[in-house]
Amino acid sequence: MAIRRFDIASLATTPWKNGGGVTREIVCSPPGAGMDRFDWRVSIATIDRPGPFSAFDGVDRVIMLLDGPGVQLHSGDGRIDHRLDVPHVPFAFDGAVPLDCELLGDTSADFNVMSRRERLRADVNVLRDRADIAIAARGLLLALRGSWHLNDLDCEAGSGVWWDGEPSAWQVAPRESGAALVAVRFTASGS
Repeated sequence: MAIRRFDIASLATTPWKNGGGVTREIVCSPPGAGMDRFDWRVSIATIDRPGPFSAFDGVDRVIMLLDGPGVQLHSGDGRIDHRLDVPHVPFAFDGAVPLDCELLGDTSADFNVMSRRERLRADVNVLRDRADIAIAARGLLLALRGSWHLNDLDCEAGSGVWWDGEPSAWQVAPRESGAALVAVRFTASGS
């Protein structure tokens, strides 16, 4: 499968089952897999009211605030009590843990990465400087702020690339000061 470009603004929105927000799916692999059959999935969610997060057995999750005042995440058993209120700081947790979400103000948007634990492990890093990203068979790069040079591609804030099944390594460089990029690499579990 070739490298695919995407722009967040052009992604279709899907309402959450609980009505607490909407999701824009960037990629789900394998293509067409439902929420109980994916190997990995990356999306942008808009949260506009408090309520529960869906639980996913066997799935590791990483969430990161993109915009807005953020949310407070907490589990009934006390294992998780996390204030997600600083943009571009990834927070990893076990997707099987039922979480409740409280708004810290108005609507917020977040970046979500999910990976099936028995198959894959996700490494999520926010970059602000030139970097070499090690080869991976699947992954995603999203410009969070500013414009970036990704190998031979130029990428503006809110857009990026993903790949699946075509091992790729990347040299990334900001084209202006204050830029930020999220890099997601998926590697086989146990590697």
